[in-house]
Amino acid sequence: MPAVRPGPLVGALIQVVFLAVLAATVGLGLSGWVAGLAYGGGLGSALLWGLRRAGAAALRPADRVTMVRAILVGGVTALVADALADRPAPVAVLVSMSAVALALDGVDGYVARRTGTASDMGARFDMEVDAFLIFVLSVHMVRPLGAWVLAIGTMRYAFVVAGWVRPWLRGRLPARQWRKVVAATQGIVLTVAAADVLPRPLAIAAVAMSLALLVESFGRDVLWLWMHRASVSTRS
Repeated sequence: MPAVRPGPLVGALIQVVFLAVLAATVGLGLSGWVAGLAYGGGLGSALLWGLRRAGAAALRPADRVTMVRAILVGGVTALVADALADRPAPVAVLVSMSAVALALDGVDGYVARRTGTASDMGARFDMEVDAFLIFVLSVHMVRPLGAWVLAIGTMRYAFVVAGWVRPWLRGRLPARQWRKVVAATQGIVLTVAAADVLPRPLAIAAVAMSLALLVESFGRDVLWLWMHRASVSTRS
């Protein structure tokens, strides 16, 4: 009999409750509900798959912190979907949720180290939450800044798709602190841009510089994988 893993289900249910709170306070349209529920369902399914693959029976302490971040990202996703449907987005709420999700990014790693519960699945969970938040924020900034901003949000997913075609791109990269700094920069810059506190030229310059850093970071990783393509181990 397969092990029961309630964590992902609880997370999905909390996501629904969180969407209901947003609907009752700032308002949530049909597009927001559809996007938020789809995100919550996808989150629960992906976590169940990850736990089964890792042979884990439950979420670890650090994973629960990441779950909080993921639920906040679900709220951001719902508000951005509403904005795309021409429903005014409550900027203060959207930016606040993004900021808290970014601030908690270092907390889950700290908890993992303090409790000795770091895992590959937890690191992947954390990374995917970061990537999706950056993607959603980049979608939100298309209207004020232009479609080029999508390059920030889609680069991670383009890299994954390229790995299906070129297996050497799925090689295990060495740890690099600069990679984490660049990833954090994307979320921070996009959140500040979404807050609409900068003059448009300055916002464009900041996001463009952020994109340049991301291109450099991905380019360095691709170059390393190319140079070690004959010896790197690929993730199944």
